[in-house]
Amino acid sequence: MMSSAHMVDDLYQGVVPAMLPFFVSERHYSYAAVAGLTLAATMLSSVVQPAFGVWSDRKPRRWLVPAGMTTAALGVGAAGLFPGYAATWVMVAISGIGIAAFHPSAASAARRASGSSNRGMSVFALGGNVGFALGTLMATPVLLWLGLRGTALLILPALVMAAILVKWLTPVLDGPAGARRPSAMPTGPDNWPEFLKLTSVVVVRSIVFFGLSSFLALYFIHGLGTSEVVGGAALTVFLASGAVGTLLGGWLADRFGPLVSIRYGFAFCLPAMAGLVLAPGWQLAMIFVVLTGVGVFVPFSVFVILGQNYLPNRVGTASGVTVGLAVTVGGLFNPVLGTLADATSLHFALVALIGLPALALVLAAFLRDPAAAPRGGTVATVVRPKP
Repeated sequence: MMSSAHMVDDLYQGVVPAMLPFFVSERHYSYAAVAGLTLAATMLSSVVQPAFGVWSDRKPRRWLVPAGMTTAALGVGAAGLFPGYAATWVMVAISGIGIAAFHPSAASAARRASGSSNRGMSVFALGGNVGFALGTLMATPVLLWLGLRGTALLILPALVMAAILVKWLTPVLDGPAGARRPSAMPTGPDNWPEFLKLTSVVVVRSIVFFGLSSFLALYFIHGLGTSEVVGGAALTVFLASGAVGTLLGGWLADRFGPLVSIRYGFAFCLPAMAGLVLAPGWQLAMIFVVLTGVGVFVPFSVFVILGQNYLPNRVGTASGVTVGLAVTVGGLFNPVLGTLADATSLHFALVALIGLPALALVLAAFLRDPAAAPRGGTVATVVRPKP
């Protein structure tokens, strides 16, 4: 249920990059302007996400799961109806606040359902990846058919899923009344130094993710000379490949440890992204889109459960940062990338992204596994499932 909810919620994150080529073609926005819309979706979300996490740590507020999802849908749905840039920016920002409200409580609920299993958390994360991909897949034909005003139709999935959550979320997670399931949440002291190091890795990965998700379709259209349909397909392929990477990351983490999964993912990104920007035609570039999507998403679900293990007494805060804050902070760098693309080319801007997986790999080398106690201290006890 939490994976399905995550899918519907993150569908509205996927709609935003799918709308960007249509803002360029219908409203003639510059690359910097459309990057500003990505900023709108992430800026307020970044600011309020920790507050939602702290708030959910004090007392479980599962109603934020359907409420946040519905707010995200309404913001995106309204964004295509307002002709002015300022109003569009505000609507996209409201959608970002809804995303911020959803993730801490949803990730905490998913941890209760999955226990200490990285593969279990990867299923929750997979829902978000699939939702992001479905957002582009669903939005592109609707926008081709109706133009930007068609975003109003995209509100319907959130309304249906919110109704399901209101009725079934508590009994599904906790069990029937009188037979509540025991908690499987992590225990032990909080390890803030390791959590802050993890946050820096998540931020760098987020810059790569948002850069690719915002400009990949535009690169195929304007850099490789394809149609809007092929450009939208490239973005969908990137996100769909990420679903494979998410499940692979959870499996690697349970079998070899979370740090191995994170480091392998970033190491794989380097040649994959190089192949993408060096490919002479869109057919070969699409193959590297698949490989890049797998590599970028391998660490994603591992970040969530690793952050919760570093802060076992603040699972909501850890979830809000690893799923939300650190991820959306990456979107704050998109205007810089958009300005660079306006001043040079989309190709050059994407080349500039290649160094970031290398930086993330270096930062990840300093992380320590919470399942192994460091010298001179203790960490939360983590039971890793047997492969």
